[in-house]
Amino acid sequence: MPAPLPLSIETELREFEVLSNPLLNKGTAFTEAERDELHLHGFLPPSIQTLEEQVARRLEALRALGSDLDRYVMLRDLQDSNETLFYALLTQNIEEMLPLIYTPTVGAGCQRFSHLYRRPRGLFLSYPYKHLIRQILAHPHFDAVEAIVVTDGERILGLGDQGAGGMGIPIGKLALYVACSGLNPRTTLPIMLDVGTDNPDCLADPLYVGWRHQRVRGAEYDAFIEEFVSAVRERWPHVLLQWEDFAKHNANRLLGTYRDDLCTFNDDIQGTAAVATGTLLAAINVTGVALTEQRIAVVGAGSAGCGIAALIHRALVEAGLSPAEADRRFWLVDRQGLLVEGMPSAVGLESFQQRFVQPAGAIADWSPRNSDRIDLFDVMRHARPTVLIGVSGQRGAFTEEAVREMARHVAQPVIFPLSNPTANSEARPADLLAWTAGRAIVGTGSPFEPVERDGRPYKIDQTNNSYIFPGVGLAAVALKIRTIPDSLFMAAAKALAAISPARANPRGNLLPPVSDLRRVSYSVALAVGLRAFHEGLLGESMTLDQIEACIRAHVWEPRYPILRHVAPD
Repeated sequence: MPAPLPLSIETELREFEVLSNPLLNKGTAFTEAERDELHLHGFLPPSIQTLEEQVARRLEALRALGSDLDRYVMLRDLQDSNETLFYALLTQNIEEMLPLIYTPTVGAGCQRFSHLYRRPRGLFLSYPYKHLIRQILAHPHFDAVEAIVVTDGERILGLGDQGAGGMGIPIGKLALYVACSGLNPRTTLPIMLDVGTDNPDCLADPLYVGWRHQRVRGAEYDAFIEEFVSAVRERWPHVLLQWEDFAKHNANRLLGTYRDDLCTFNDDIQGTAAVATGTLLAAINVTGVALTEQRIAVVGAGSAGCGIAALIHRALVEAGLSPAEADRRFWLVDRQGLLVEGMPSAVGLESFQQRFVQPAGAIADWSPRNSDRIDLFDVMRHARPTVLIGVSGQRGAFTEEAVREMARHVAQPVIFPLSNPTANSEARPADLLAWTAGRAIVGTGSPFEPVERDGRPYKIDQTNNSYIFPGVGLAAVALKIRTIPDSLFMAAAKALAAISPARANPRGNLLPPVSDLRRVSYSVALAVGLRAFHEGLLGESMTLDQIEACIRAHVWEPRYPILRHVAPD
């Protein structure tokens, strides 16, 4: 198939104005004709280079830097100056770039955001200016927006409240949307809802760029969110709105409020659940233990942990268990221990946590080590789970004694320490393999160094949401899906499991390599689109045959357009 012809774009901009526009700037790749027409001679070196040559130069400079944070800063600068080059660099080197533009490095980027801030990207919608939200969104610059990632910065990864520094998360997530699934960067919009911060370090920092105020909460917070959502709905009726890194007490509540009225989802709840479920479905092909025989322990009973449990619960029911039978397969452990009726850990729980509280009778014959709580070791000793998932944000939460106890009862324990960034992981893969005599099947949320397996280096699967949310978003945007129920995330999880290398080779990885994320995202998008079609969720009428063509046509490739100057009206 011949390469597609370059897109031609007409612009009124010339000279510094075109060089300062990251969506139009081509740097040294402007052709002779473009330099003539756009008056660029003298502003650029005379050598005309290809995009591939520019990528090689940026890659050399990037690798020469001394730290990942320096590399993160360089990439953010490149994104703000030349987006085509930025995304060409990402898509051609996605495995190397992913840890730099997102976890784990983005955590440090958020912590240092105010000190690294250089130029505007996205929108800061601050509480004192809530009356201006509609006016801000109405700017013509945002006419093409199709996908929004929004945060209020209160629960950034495992780092907690980062205030306005949380903007690094929507910027990074949308970069992954473009690099992994091909959304057009012109159609993406990161938004920070600045309702203040309770982080004393931010409030005391003289360079802090956010609203220097304690967090707004309660009815005032809800009214602000409603004003934002209603303004978004009016401005872009078919936009995808992704909630990111909201605290537990808001994340599920906001999702429940708006999920039936908007094309919206929360990646921390649903994306994390889908990648964990998809990886588990891949793992059972290796262990040979049927899904209906699995017993699941989850450390961290917040939004992410309960979201994972809820989607795996759905998978168990689809596999043949009754809902009541599936309920008893989950053992959720929080900071106060196992969630059990009548225990302190079960007091004051959110509604989404209540469904996973074990009845008192389930532990009647247990002999816990502590009188006031049941810890992870007790769960391993008595419940004997086959699967252990961590979303606690607590480094070392998977203790050696608990993992060794798990391995005493399970031939091939499935263990997923998913907390980000790397420093907050519940355990290191090398330790998990050592404690289980090499029998554990491990997937992590952040990247780790390879381990030795069968005498050779073996790359641990990064059970990262980037396997799921870009494909879900691509389908939602391309097909104008009206709402995103959990059934679509189940379709995404099954699509991921279906392309697991371990299906053909039990000694292979559970997930495709990160370098294949564009292929993975397309497979996920197609599965989600087909499920949405059968559930009547598509925003426009189309046949099954048209779904694949519509998704494929929506994939943007980082190639320079031909720029032509037009005189302003």
